[in-house]
Amino acid sequence: MLYKEIEICGNKVPFRASATVPRLYRAKFERDMFKDMQKLTQSFSGSKEDGEGIPIEDLELFENVAYIMAYHADHTIPEDINDWLDQFDMFSIYEILPEIIDLWTSNAKTMVESKKNLEKVSGK
Repeated sequence: MLYKEIEICGNKVPFRASATVPRLYRAKFERDMFKDMQKLTQSFSGSKEDGEGIPIEDLELFENVAYIMAYHADHTIPEDINDWLDQFDMFSIYEILPEIIDLWTSNAKTMVESKKNLEKVSGK
């Protein structure tokens, strides 16, 4: 499990990534977080390469992912994503999304390394 504070509109917001996050995401939004993170990562990489912005339909994916990771770190945030987003002024997705992607990929790497170590210990 990884934890990171990201500054949004002058406030430190805690985010957490663990194996629980995809399950929370699926329960809340009825979507596959792995697919959505892959799409977000591709959109972000593509927007940097071609100078275009991230497609507007991917903005909701970003908001959903950010909300679930923030909720996983702090269960006192509002249960409604709109209420959570309302506490922030306008902010740049281009400043926050790389931090979220980094947290997610770091967690995924940790899970893969743990699985490899378990296979070594169990002799598989």
